[in-house]
Amino acid sequence: MSAQSLNFFSFSGKMKILHTTWLAFFISFVVWFSHAPLMLVIADSLGMSKAEIKTILILNVALTIPARIVIGILVDKFGPKRTFSILLALGSLPTFMFAFADSFEQLALARFLSGFVGAGFVIGIRMVGEWFPAKQVGIAEGIYGGWGNFGSAAAAMTLPTLALMFGGPEGWRYAISITGIIALIYSVIYFFSVTDTPKGSTYFKPKKAGAMEVTSIWDLFFYILMTIPLYATLTLLTWKLSPAGVSLLSGFSALLIYVGIWVLFFYNVYKIVHVNEEHLMQPIDEIHKYKFKQVAILDLAYLITFGSELAVVSMLPMFFYDTFHDSQGITMIQAGLSASGFAFMNLIARPTGGWISDTFGRKLSLSIFIIGLSVGYYCLSLITPDWPIVGVIILTMACSFFVQSGEGAVFAMVPLIKRRMTGQIAGMVGAYGNVGAVIFLTVLSFVDPSVFFTVIAGGALIVLVAVQFIEEPKGHMVEVQEDGTVEMIELD
Repeated sequence: MSAQSLNFFSFSGKMKILHTTWLAFFISFVVWFSHAPLMLVIADSLGMSKAEIKTILILNVALTIPARIVIGILVDKFGPKRTFSILLALGSLPTFMFAFADSFEQLALARFLSGFVGAGFVIGIRMVGEWFPAKQVGIAEGIYGGWGNFGSAAAAMTLPTLALMFGGPEGWRYAISITGIIALIYSVIYFFSVTDTPKGSTYFKPKKAGAMEVTSIWDLFFYILMTIPLYATLTLLTWKLSPAGVSLLSGFSALLIYVGIWVLFFYNVYKIVHVNEEHLMQPIDEIHKYKFKQVAILDLAYLITFGSELAVVSMLPMFFYDTFHDSQGITMIQAGLSASGFAFMNLIARPTGGWISDTFGRKLSLSIFIIGLSVGYYCLSLITPDWPIVGVIILTMACSFFVQSGEGAVFAMVPLIKRRMTGQIAGMVGAYGNVGAVIFLTVLSFVDPSVFFTVIAGGALIVLVAVQFIEEPKGHMVEVQEDGTVEMIELD
């Protein structure tokens, strides 16, 4: 069965699952980014300072890192149908809180809690992986990720108009409330429209919840090592909110959070050991083994692809304005429109990356995309105010194509590692995307955009080396049903 045999206009069987699931992801991103296009209006309505605006933007992503790990555990245990429906329903609550907040503190709390809905991406990865065979999973995951991720751009294009339709300085409240209502309604629709697996298929669950299973003692240490950057990033975010940053937190509050973050880390280490100690004491049959390095390398690949995308989308409009305003008279609106091409490429680049991965091989495709994005970012670092704007836009979109195709290639491989832990693997890989965004935006706060782009290009070359150690999924993945029956899942 080839990727070309997919009927995109079908709304039955697996295509119904794909369409309903990417729409759920799309709505979760509309909710998650509903504040962004209205931020200046919100700030004016409540008299917020620039520091408070920056704080809101930081808080919007803070919870998403641990949330993706937690959601990965929940989706593997309870299934994507229930998990996505509940997430959308619960995600509507902080949206309503944000819409009717009358102080900065209330806005900050609501936006922090809204970060949890950003973990919805992880759920659909498991759902799509259950419904599509290995030869189609890349393009299917690409469509899911690319079309769903477009929800952030859709929010930017529609919510300001909705706010104007309602009129007045409070129009933004009604526009954001509508996104919460849509999420609440769709949570019910999704629950009654999908099933976790095709009829007759088994939904494999981890033997123990709380952490991923590994199949060697060295992988156990590797797993623990790869969790450290997640907690280090949360520490960095806390530092940004402390008196050393935007001063939202007092020094004492920041200290308590630091302690809490690393207490959670040690608890996580305990759970990793607890989940794995019993079966690692026994010999593990070769057919049941998988290599954790596959997960670790995909973590790094998503850090450089999606992490750089989040960072660049955040800074690109201002970069265009600062670079071309004096030399070519570009306005803020024109700068925003010029930069929008980077995010717009999601619609075609992620599915294309997944299709190329399905067709020409996972490792080769990912390597080519990372080389392309490295070259693209290096070229962006060379931009001067004299460059023609049309050429810069074309260059930006070309770079974006490789970035987002790389994202598609990463998640073309995620469902092919260990079926019963796909949610947890997707959660960890997805969290590394947010880690990358925080790292690159922190770099940007200390250097000019040219150095920022060069740092990403250099980081991509390091990741490229790591990708050469990944192994092409071949043969079969083995899972064991509850009655002890062994099921072989084809990987190529």
